[in-house]
Amino acid sequence: MTDIAATSPVPDTPLGTGIDHRTRRLLEAPILPLLIRLAWPNVLIMLAQASAGLIETWWVAKLGTDALAGMALVFPAVMLMTTISAGAIGGGISSAVARALGAGRREAADALVLHAVAVNILFGLGFSALFLLFGRQIYGFLGGSGGELEAALVYSNVVFAGNVLTWLMNGLASVVRGTGNMLFPAIVTCVGVVLLIPISPLLIFGVGPLPGFGIAGGGLALVAYYACGAVAMAWYILSGRSPVRLSWVRLHWAPLAGILRVGALSALQSIQTNVIIAGTTALVAAHAGVNAVAGFGTAVRLEYLLIPLIFGIGAPMVAMVGTNIGAGRGDRALKIAMAGAGLAFGVTEAIGLAAALFPHAWLTLFSAEPAMIETGSAYLRIVAPFYGFFGIGLSLYFAAQGAGRLFWPLIGGFVRVVIALGGGWIALRLCGSLSGLFAALAVAVVAYGVTVFVAVRSGLWLR
Repeated sequence: MTDIAATSPVPDTPLGTGIDHRTRRLLEAPILPLLIRLAWPNVLIMLAQASAGLIETWWVAKLGTDALAGMALVFPAVMLMTTISAGAIGGGISSAVARALGAGRREAADALVLHAVAVNILFGLGFSALFLLFGRQIYGFLGGSGGELEAALVYSNVVFAGNVLTWLMNGLASVVRGTGNMLFPAIVTCVGVVLLIPISPLLIFGVGPLPGFGIAGGGLALVAYYACGAVAMAWYILSGRSPVRLSWVRLHWAPLAGILRVGALSALQSIQTNVIIAGTTALVAAHAGVNAVAGFGTAVRLEYLLIPLIFGIGAPMVAMVGTNIGAGRGDRALKIAMAGAGLAFGVTEAIGLAAALFPHAWLTLFSAEPAMIETGSAYLRIVAPFYGFFGIGLSLYFAAQGAGRLFWPLIGGFVRVVIALGGGWIALRLCGSLSGLFAALAVAVVAYGVTVFVAVRSGLWLR
């Protein structure tokens, strides 16, 4: 089997009649209206998934402080599974499917379904084993002890016993998104969240003869959510409603490598962002203490909220760019990338300017501590006006993911890490003020956006 991740240049000739109408739409429809039409379901998915986490937290909070703290310990691990399975490996799957369909390699696209399932089952089981065997050590390292650690282990063991279902649902959803269908995964996610609202309290507290399972019930509800979602995604593909079908073929390394290459590099992008936040937090703590850390941590949450928003725009960019690269239409792929970058810039810059002008509106949602407000306001006034460049860089990362060419987004991310942490450390040593550190963060995010934009606009990303 040929390498699924490879591009297949095709002469600029009219499309053949054998191409599915949904694939044809990605190759011919007006770019900006299509991008907006495909983006809104993904934004809906992000809001629904955030709501699912809030619902679980709200119900578990009624079990007491230990239960709430235990769930908080597990939350980063659950988010890591979601981010890698849906964003990193999922992006590799969507990209490979889109490029195969764009190149007219229908059999290769069909074969990718089974390969995607195999990859996600493997990763799901691997992470399950890690947290089931070493959960106590992991959550202890994160600061858990006593009752909160025991609660964390109960919740974690249930969630990670069914972790393969999380990976399976997100993997199959990525296959569907790779065909350009953003709506069906959004419907499945939203219906699942609606069902989660009554199921969570029933399993946590019980009703009538049904016993309550406590914090384990919250984990069971989450596993049930992903199980139903995986079944729905599998039904959609097996029913023939999708442009790709499940093909029972022998597993080959080439398509697996095509998925994993893009997925592994995509995971590095997430790691870079978290390294910057963690490193800056350490610098703030060493220089100004706990109240300043609280202020910085609260303010920087706004940047974390921008990521799922940009994902809403970026997921259709993966499918649109990948399909056009597969069809040999690099010029149209570039126009899609520029349109998506412009859209992401407008949205994130508007949020950044609002946060810079009215920082108290965000910060006071979490605390009224004066020192916390002061530090958080300084960060937002200096860094938030440049959030638009973060929007540019991250949206073009999704475009590069679709093209299977992630070198320049990773270079841009590396430049950001060096300027943010290296420049920030130097600024603190020279001026002794957090404002200098925050200025380095602002320069870093501008450098990130400009580096990726220049590489894509000039055509370097495809070389």
